[in-house]
Amino acid sequence: MRTVLISLCFLFLYKIASAQLTYQTLYVDYDSTWTYKNLKIIPVRPKGFGGLGRVTPDVVSLSQALANGTAVISERGSAATENVHWLRINNNGTKSVFVGSGEIILGGRQDRMVTKDTILAPSSKDQYIPVMCVEEGRWSEKEKKFQYNNYADPALRKVLGQSINQVLVWKEVFSQLERSGTKAPSLAYLAHRNDKKYTPEQDAYLRYFKEKFKNDSSITGFVCMSGDKVLGCDIYSGNNLFYGELQPLLHGFIEEAITFGSTPVIKDEKVKEYLNPILTTETSQETYLKKNGKVYKYKEKVVHITGYAQ
Repeated sequence: MRTVLISLCFLFLYKIASAQLTYQTLYVDYDSTWTYKNLKIIPVRPKGFGGLGRVTPDVVSLSQALANGTAVISERGSAATENVHWLRINNNGTKSVFVGSGEIILGGRQDRMVTKDTILAPSSKDQYIPVMCVEEGRWSEKEKKFQYNNYADPALRKVLGQSINQVLVWKEVFSQLERSGTKAPSLAYLAHRNDKKYTPEQDAYLRYFKEKFKNDSSITGFVCMSGDKVLGCDIYSGNNLFYGELQPLLHGFIEEAITFGSTPVIKDEKVKEYLNPILTTETSQETYLKKNGKVYKYKEKVVHITGYAQ
């Protein structure tokens, strides 16, 4: 009898492990909504034992790996035509590194943005990630030191994901700089992010939301809103990965809320309409996110889903 129970337990856990990121294993916690000025966030949590067994490899975020020195970023070469859309990453640590679509890398010969989710295993060999330029007016002969600079705002992430087109990325960067009144000689996306007049407000948003997330380790994703619109959602297969990505993601959503957002007035019903095609079934998720977001799988398991703005 004991053997049978153990077998049933393992079968149960295996079925949970096979489940993907849908309402079957997740619930959107509308009762724990947090709002600060122009940004509203609803956490997404595992349902019951849903967080067990969904195997995410032992990973660290790119920001963590760079901070602790186990990952190093460098240019692939000096010729712009051959190397502008690639960066070299050496993962010298003992854990895999998760690199997310929309992450911004400052420096080098020009600022770049990662174009797809990737998990880089520990390796003594060079590994390469695809990137887009977010600083149209610079390709320096001298390579500046690379620095990590969080995720892009959701509007730019959407243009990147739906087009994978350098010209359209530049157009979105130029449009944002123009609308925000930011002067940038090299048309650098990061110019308005680093505008000192926004810094105190950005810090206040960040402090508020970090405090809310600090004492709650069960969250695996969130949905963000401003005004009457959903800005986007990011959900991961484990809380370890989500919390590694949390602060970099918050920067992007906060930036859009401050610069182009307004006081949240969106109703839960509208958020549910947004989430239903993403979370109802694996089939609806795959179909909807082909045009409206991204699904990243690792060893046939969904590790990260991104929903773009409405």
